[in-house]
Parts: sequence; C-alpha cells; structure tokens
Amino acid sequence: MDSLAGKKPAVVWALNISVLALVLLWLFPTMGLFVSSFRTSEQITSSGWWASLFPAEQTLQLRALDPDDFRIETSAGVFVVEGNINEPDADLLEITTWGTSSRAPSAFAAGETSDLGDGETMTLSEDGSYIWQGNDDQISGRGQRLFVVATVPPEFTTDNYKNILFSPTNSENMAKAFFNTLTVVIPSTIIPILIAAFAAYALAWMDFPGRALLVAAVVGLLVVPLQLALIPLLQLHNAIGIGKGYLGVWMAHTGFGLPLAIYLLRNYMVGLPRDIIENARVDGATEFQIFTKIILPLSFPALASFAIFQFLWTWNDLLVALVFLIDSSGNTTVMTKQIVELLGTRGGDWEVLATSAFISIAVPLAVFFMMQRYLVRGLLAGSVK
Repeated sequence: MDSLAGKKPAVVWALNISVLALVLLWLFPTMGLFVSSFRTSEQITSSGWWASLFPAEQTLQLRALDPDDFRIETSAGVFVVEGNINEPDADLLEITTWGTSSRAPSAFAAGETSDLGDGETMTLSEDGSYIWQGNDDQISGRGQRLFVVATVPPEFTTDNYKNILFSPTNSENMAKAFFNTLTVVIPSTIIPILIAAFAAYALAWMDFPGRALLVAAVVGLLVVPLQLALIPLLQLHNAIGIGKGYLGVWMAHTGFGLPLAIYLLRNYMVGLPRDIIENARVDGATEFQIFTKIILPLSFPALASFAIFQFLWTWNDLLVALVFLIDSSGNTTVMTKQIVELLGTRGGDWEVLATSAFISIAVPLAVFFMMQRYLVRGLLAGSVK
C-alpha cells in the first residue's frame, strides 16, 4: 500500500482525460468557426482554418495589366509591358513557381522567361514584377493570364461582420431575426419551467393514486422522437387555431421540453431533506407555501441547469420554427432560418455561414458561462444519496 501513496487511481486519470477530450471536441470547432468568420470564401474553400494562422503555399490565377493602356514601344519595334501582379500590395505574394496554363502552374521558376510563341515572352520575378514582350498584335487586348504558386501570408478581414451587421439590408433582417428569436426563446424557456416545477413537486412529495405510473410515463416520454410528433401536433394546432404563430411554437417547445424538465426537477426535489418539509407542515404551512418558500429556493440549481438546456435548444432550433412558425412575409423569421436565407439558393457563401453562426452562438455562450456553475449541481442531483 505504501507504493500507492500519492498516486491517483486509474479511474481518476480516465475521468480527467475524458473531460479534456470533451473540452477539446467543443473548443476546436468553436475556434474554427471564429477564425473562419474573418476569412473570405476563397480562403475557406482553399484551406482549413488551422492553415490560415500561418503562411501557406497556394496556386492563384492572376492577370497582367491590360497592354493597351500600359505598353511601351521600343526603338526596335518591340512592345513591352512592365508591372507587378501584386499591385497595389506589392509585398503580398512571394512567388516560387509560375506558368501560363492551369495544367502546368509550376512550369517555370521565379525569374525564368516563358516563350509564348512567335517571339512573345513573359518573365515573372519572385516579387511579382514581370516583363511582357511581343509584337503589336500580341501585346493587345486583355492582360496575359498567369498561374502562380506563391507563399501567402495570413490575411483576415472584418468585411463579413460589416456585411451582416451593418449592411442596410442584412443588418435590418438580422436584427429583426434576433428579436424574433428572443420572442420565441424566453417564453419557451419560462413556461416549461413553471409547469414542470409544480408537476415535479407533486410527483416528489404529494401522495396520490397513480403517482408511480405518471413518473414512468414521464421517463417514457424522454425517448419519444421529436420528428414523430411534429405533424400530429401541427394538425392539432391548426384545428384549435394556434398554428403558424408564436403561441403555437411556444406550446410546441413546452411540450417537447416538459419530460426532461419534470424528470430533472423531480429527481432533485426528492433528494431534499424530508425533515424541512414535514416541519413546515406541522407548523401549518400549506402545500403552496412549502413549494414557493422552501422547495423553489432550494431547487434553484436544478431550475438553472434545465433553463440552460432549454435556452440552448430553442435558440438553435430550426425544425420546430420551420414547422410551427410559418410566415411568408418574414416578420417572424428566427436567426437559424435567417442564416439559411443569407446563404442563398446555391449555399456557397461559406464566409456568411461562419460569421452568422458565430454571431448566433454569442448569446448562448454568454448564458452558458453565466450559469454553468449550476449545471453540474443540477444534473447530478438525485443520482446519489
């Protein structure tokens, strides 16, 4: 036993490694989303976010200056165009190889001269400066197309945020979607907490016939798929006249969130000291007074932990909003749907997706970090005696 002194059990090491792995699984995608929100669509499609932090070698398609405006005729009758493909950022690229065809972008080393035929030549240096020579017919029209393999330094931009937050069209739509999301999320978080708190107290401390069956039914409802109930619930909402509006989506989120809320709160309340409740009843307190003045204050960690889950779920929800919050005018569009609309029909605006998604997760992250100390306490409640 002396040899084991000061050593942590294997289960502790396994637990620490598991926690570290979960933290990294959450941290890396979030960091990638943050970095990608400051990149252009071309950068996002060409390399991963981790590569954007360091200089990278990329193949780029560029053009020389239009010769009609910049060509100079020498005394020998040869037309010459001199310039720099990096202009106006002359120090932007460090060219290693280049070519005039997409099939061979590395045909020539920096500084070598390419023979384009019939006496036409192109010389491209490492710093991006070039000399293009030829006759009158060759040095005309559009600038020569060049493919270069260059070392590109890290480059970030705030244009994505300016486009979404300050563009006259996008900023108005995003602000409206933000407040629409709050209109959905706040009642959808408060209503199930109020109902579940009363139900959990009754299932934990009040004796009545069928209580065990109700507890079993709550546990069974935890495994009911959300998609299974969408169409029947929408038909019910339309039949009673609350479909296609905020009330319908509030009720939907309440119904889908109640099983977890009741189960979580009931397990926490069962673990509260019985003596406190019995003494309150002996002193003449009613069930409602016990619930409001004793149970609710003591159950705050469990209430906060469920509030975090419900807030995150409803804030990031798209499916329920699409089904129960139908509005062709866009007056009730939530942020998840607005992000989809910003992407357009082709869905290729990756920089819009990254920036909008990071803006969308800012509020849930703030809520989580403010209330995360109650999360573990509430989730572990009732698991041990």
